[in-house]
Amino acid sequence: MIDWLVSPLESEFVVRALGELLLLAVLAGTLGVWIVLRGMSYGAESLAHGMLPGLVLAALAGIPLAAGGLGGLVVAALAIALVGRVPRLDPDVAVSVIVTSLLGVGVLLALSPRTPAGLGALLFGDVLAVTDGDLLLTGAVCAATAAALALLHGGLLVVGFDPLGAGALGRGAGRYDAVLAVLLALATLAAVQALGSLLVVAMLVGPAATARLTCRRVGPMMITAGLIAAVSSVAGMYLSYYAETGAGASVACVIAAAYAVVLGARSAIDTARRRGGRGLLAPRGSEARA
Repeated sequence: MIDWLVSPLESEFVVRALGELLLLAVLAGTLGVWIVLRGMSYGAESLAHGMLPGLVLAALAGIPLAAGGLGGLVVAALAIALVGRVPRLDPDVAVSVIVTSLLGVGVLLALSPRTPAGLGALLFGDVLAVTDGDLLLTGAVCAATAAALALLHGGLLVVGFDPLGAGALGRGAGRYDAVLAVLLALATLAAVQALGSLLVVAMLVGPAATARLTCRRVGPMMITAGLIAAVSSVAGMYLSYYAETGAGASVACVIAAAYAVVLGARSAIDTARRRGGRGLLAPRGSEARA
């Protein structure tokens, strides 16, 4: 049993991969919770998909992926803003059109004969290939995100749970959402090497969505989301090592499985409570219908 646990950790690249995923778990437990609470999950997916052309061009040009991803994010944001100005066009439709178009362009570039081998890792990531520089970047993003969210915590609580009161106090939701969008873009850039443009949303949103099913307060929700992300990362890495599956995909599958289990348990508990409530109220006649 001890050998089974220790064997994967004998490889330096596995240890680095676990370190990267545990740092991302911090982002999942802090930023991810606010992304879910503010209803920005679709925006997270849009950012991750929209940056693909920039990632491909960066790989073709031999420049850092972070630079290409940043360029892709800027182009996607500008395109969404411009299309959003079109009269009688729903904003969600504008985002869908731009994101799917950019994703298609990225796939076409990735299929080009000039594309270097292994570029498919941009879609699904290669957490086993993270470098010390990637760890430093992710650590810096984690620190900056934690500091920003700590400063904005009170305002985010007011905006999230008392929008009318926030407006009266001069705390418009738009400014806080803009800060969250910037932090989300930074987190996406930090996570793209490990999880790719398609799986990064699983880490940033999945654990927070799972924690929301079990917690009502923000603090416990953040702790729970971080723990879910960390445990899922470790379990996914061991699954990948022994089942010889993709590391990033394995982590994403474990996160999805955790959400499915918690959702099923929550639904069963709610159903049992409703049935129990009806059973207790049934003898009282007309009050049971209320």
